[in-house]
Amino acid sequence: MSKLYTYAGIAASVVLIAFGVGAVITGFNGRDRVQTELAREQIVGTPDSTIPGQKVDTGKEAEAFAAIMRKHTLEATDGQTYSQMGRFLDEKGKATSDEKLAAIDPKSGKPVENGLRDMWVSETALSTALNTASFAEQVATFAMVMGFALLLTGVGFLVLTLRLLVPRTAKEKAPVTSAVPAAS
Repeated sequence: MSKLYTYAGIAASVVLIAFGVGAVITGFNGRDRVQTELAREQIVGTPDSTIPGQKVDTGKEAEAFAAIMRKHTLEATDGQTYSQMGRFLDEKGKATSDEKLAAIDPKSGKPVENGLRDMWVSETALSTALNTASFAEQVATFAMVMGFALLLTGVGFLVLTLRLLVPRTAKEKAPVTSAVPAAS
């Protein structure tokens, strides 16, 4: 039975170490991919952002840029979100959701769409992508931390297994005697 425990302990240790190494590698690859993809887009922080003039190439910077995009879009729409805006524009350029009150485009013969709503669609798509990049980088960092934890746990179990379950040599089993001189 002792051999079974020894082999099981060694196997569990090897599995933990392997998963640890795999998680660390996956985490590093994930962070690198997020940062490479962000850098490829060549986004630079606006002067009024928390990252002015700085290239957006990390998850934290992507999150900051998404926030400034939202701020700019709210400024452009007088604080209204997509769902609060009228779908069309009337003859005076004011938003309305009533198709009958909408101005008619002379070229298409259809009601004039509110272009600021399109701005919200673009902002939402882009900021969602940036926030997803930020989240992905956080998940990659978590994978690295968990990988190191698994690696250390596996090494710890391996040390315990080898120390406690592997039979000691005959020399280690011999009783310890003290060399105390006899009293005269």
